[in-house]
Amino acid sequence: MPESPRKIIHLDMDAFYASIEQRDHPNRYAGQPIAVGGRPPRGVVMTASYEARPYGIHSAQPSVEAARRCPDLIFVPPRMDVYKDESRAIRQILRRYTDLIEPVSLDEAYLDVTNPKQGPPSGTLIAQAIRKALRTERGLTASAGVAPNKFVAKVASDWEKPDGCTVVRPGEMPSFIAQLPIETFRGVGPVTTEAMTAMGIHTGADLQQVPERELVQRFGKRGRWFAAMARGDDTRPVRPNRERKSVGAERTFSTDLADPDAMLRRLEPIAERVAQRLRRAERQGRTVTLKMKTHRHEVLTRQTTLQRPVASAEVLMQWAERLLLEPQPPAAPLRLLGLTVSSLLPEDQAGVQLELAFS
Repeated sequence: MPESPRKIIHLDMDAFYASIEQRDHPNRYAGQPIAVGGRPPRGVVMTASYEARPYGIHSAQPSVEAARRCPDLIFVPPRMDVYKDESRAIRQILRRYTDLIEPVSLDEAYLDVTNPKQGPPSGTLIAQAIRKALRTERGLTASAGVAPNKFVAKVASDWEKPDGCTVVRPGEMPSFIAQLPIETFRGVGPVTTEAMTAMGIHTGADLQQVPERELVQRFGKRGRWFAAMARGDDTRPVRPNRERKSVGAERTFSTDLADPDAMLRRLEPIAERVAQRLRRAERQGRTVTLKMKTHRHEVLTRQTTLQRPVASAEVLMQWAERLLLEPQPPAAPLRLLGLTVSSLLPEDQAGVQLELAFS
């Protein structure tokens, strides 16, 4: 007898930090374009409310640029302890229905509700019940994707944001995947998108037509993953106790960078994004790795392991600067820069971060 399809929910809170501020301070922020993060000129946006997003405001954006795009933008300092407490309260609501919860960050999680603790075994009805509870009990909205696997559920949760719920049933997966832009596939970044576009692959439908052997020949082991995603074949389980090994971010540039000062300026929002992801994961790390890809696609890395863990963007940038410039700046122009923090520890075990300044 064939095994019944799994019922996976990907739940993603809507503009989490900004929504909490609007809920807690309605007289000041409700209905207003706000950005949680540091103020100009040196600050970076962590989260923007949906009123701010039509102006092109987004996370990891320099605050000075955000203020230029939206002169009425209100900058709100983050309250990370409040956001963490809210995340814990949300987790308790999720546990009413399943213990198979894989947190991705403070505001995002996968749930396996194939065999729920209460209610009918319907992913759709459970997603609706969770979203209703979040609205009535926490005053917050969330978007959900419901599907037989994690890949499709993740994409579906972003389909009708904010406050939406998209359900993709087993028989609907091939047509749903076919309409997806290729850059929405997991593991397809700017460079891979460029390579696939050169092959004539622009959508999931195009990817479905390419033989797996051709994808493996072009992309190596990742080609098998891309072929599996095109078929909707994702067997990854929801892991309640998944241990995150690293947190990172990278950026591919439209113009190669040859000037070390320009490289450092481009590293600042990358460091802020890594710091934001560390905060959401409630982690700090002892190993910092700088990734550089030259205009000839050669990948270079420089790494250091510290006595004390780091998490803030400021300290990450201090180490990124040292890794970039010592013993000497990269000789070739760069098309990509990235930062990764590994050797992770929970925040409550990490101790006090050592703030160092370098001459």
